[in-house]
Amino acid sequence: MGASGGPCRGGRLGAVLGAVPGVRAVRTYRREWLGKDIVAGVVLTTLLVPQGMAYAELAGLPAITGLYTSILCLLGYAVCGPSRILVLGPDSSLGPMIAATVLPLVAADGDPDRAVALASMLSLMVAGIMILASAARLGYVAELISKPTMIGYMNGLAVTILVGQLPKLLGFKVDADGLIDECVAVARAVADGKAVGAAVVVGCGGIGLILALQRWLPRVPAVLVMVVLAIGAVVVFDLEERGVALVGVLPEGFPPFTVPDVRFDDFGPLFAGALGIAVVSLADTISNASAFASRTGQEVRGNQEMAGVGAANLAAGLFQGFPVSTSGSRTAVAERAGARTQLTGVVGAGLIVLMLVLVPGLFRHLPQPALAAVVITASLSLADLPGTVRLWRQRRMEFLLCLAAFLGVALVGVLEGIAVAVSLSVLNVFRRVWWPYETVLGVVAGLPGYHDIRSYPEAEQVPGLVIYRFDAPLVFANAKTFRDEVTRLSRGDPAPEWIVIAAEPMTDVDTTAADVLETLDESLNARGVHLVFAELKDPVRRKIEQYELTRTIDERHIFPTIEAAVAAFRSR
Repeated sequence: MGASGGPCRGGRLGAVLGAVPGVRAVRTYRREWLGKDIVAGVVLTTLLVPQGMAYAELAGLPAITGLYTSILCLLGYAVCGPSRILVLGPDSSLGPMIAATVLPLVAADGDPDRAVALASMLSLMVAGIMILASAARLGYVAELISKPTMIGYMNGLAVTILVGQLPKLLGFKVDADGLIDECVAVARAVADGKAVGAAVVVGCGGIGLILALQRWLPRVPAVLVMVVLAIGAVVVFDLEERGVALVGVLPEGFPPFTVPDVRFDDFGPLFAGALGIAVVSLADTISNASAFASRTGQEVRGNQEMAGVGAANLAAGLFQGFPVSTSGSRTAVAERAGARTQLTGVVGAGLIVLMLVLVPGLFRHLPQPALAAVVITASLSLADLPGTVRLWRQRRMEFLLCLAAFLGVALVGVLEGIAVAVSLSVLNVFRRVWWPYETVLGVVAGLPGYHDIRSYPEAEQVPGLVIYRFDAPLVFANAKTFRDEVTRLSRGDPAPEWIVIAAEPMTDVDTTAADVLETLDESLNARGVHLVFAELKDPVRRKIEQYELTRTIDERHIFPTIEAAVAAFRSR
């Protein structure tokens, strides 16, 4: 028995390991990819280090935690992530959400160790949400935020990040809560002459340099060039003596395994923040995965992506890190550098570890305004002004949704803003079901079929017959709207004998709508008007039969096409 059990267990173990994306990648790895992955990893590291430090400070955490996070999330996703080249790490869109969750909980004592513990627990909660959602196959949750509301949310986030980084860019600190208060505080500080001239030059010069290189020399690592020049300027011109704040020497060595220690009453606020971060991270991951998969011919696996991002957050949370997401900019850099697999990220993680072990003082002269410049240029990439203008020109209602989401982030808060964005998206769907498009159809000379009389005012109607189209499933939210319009049409002068419902757009009829239909049909029959259906889908017709509506709605008044219904009316 033991002899037969061994191979069986070995086979099961092999099957389990074979299901792990990282193991599959190793088994199918090609030798000719190695050089390209190593070169891409080296190039990627030049972006990972300054961005990781900058986004950590954006989240209100020590700069070193950004490097810890970068290392572990890259390794975690390399093992469990399905995408070949997607790069994860600290993200500009998540930074304000992490700060909004963590900083109020440490406001009383401002302890950085407590802030790191809270952020790590937040990462573990995001990991748990992602992994559970993956197991439940909830990848569609990313679709809860429509594109207009996501554009508005990201625009609001971009403004919030930009204003929040202005004090660091200009060399002073402000004590303010909320976007409006921060704007006022920054304006007052500038008016009072608190801006440090050297910091302004470094910060604004850094922004200009990054934007110029990205615009005219996109293959040049703009962030790295700016960081190197900023460090050189600090050393050459002794900018620390001129009031420019520096990053300083980073802690040496690899981050220790740490189970974050937080208070019980912190779990509620942390979980609320984790939900919002998970939704944004999932939406970002699916969109980036889709974009890069289309270029490489890969298939996007939403549920596996959630598991991969969950594993990355789990690894980061256990080593003093904070929540992460995918990065379109870093993935694009890796792709342009020739990345073929997740070995690129592993190389990047390894190089960061070597830097922390061998040269922890490498960035001690990096000026804080330079980090602010990195964050601000990243925030500018979040905003989508052309998309906003397009919404204004093409669909004003969706522009208003975009504006509402923007104001939700800017005026209410970052975490509250994501709740506003999701709520607006859901309400917009409900609005379309509640007040769907409805019209009467008629015959247009020279055009086969029956057409919308709003689009074709010259369309003629068959005397004694009204063809009415209702472009939505018939459910509790719109059943009374349907009833009222049909009733209005039945009272025309002269009154029609038949009202034909062009039912092709009706994908459902719920029980509330069934009761309304029964009452409506009885009231119409009492006045000599017949309710007729054409083009009913088979599933909807079966529901009508299941609801026993055929007791009042004559089965002979259900036709496969509008033409068949009209022919039956004319041949009575």
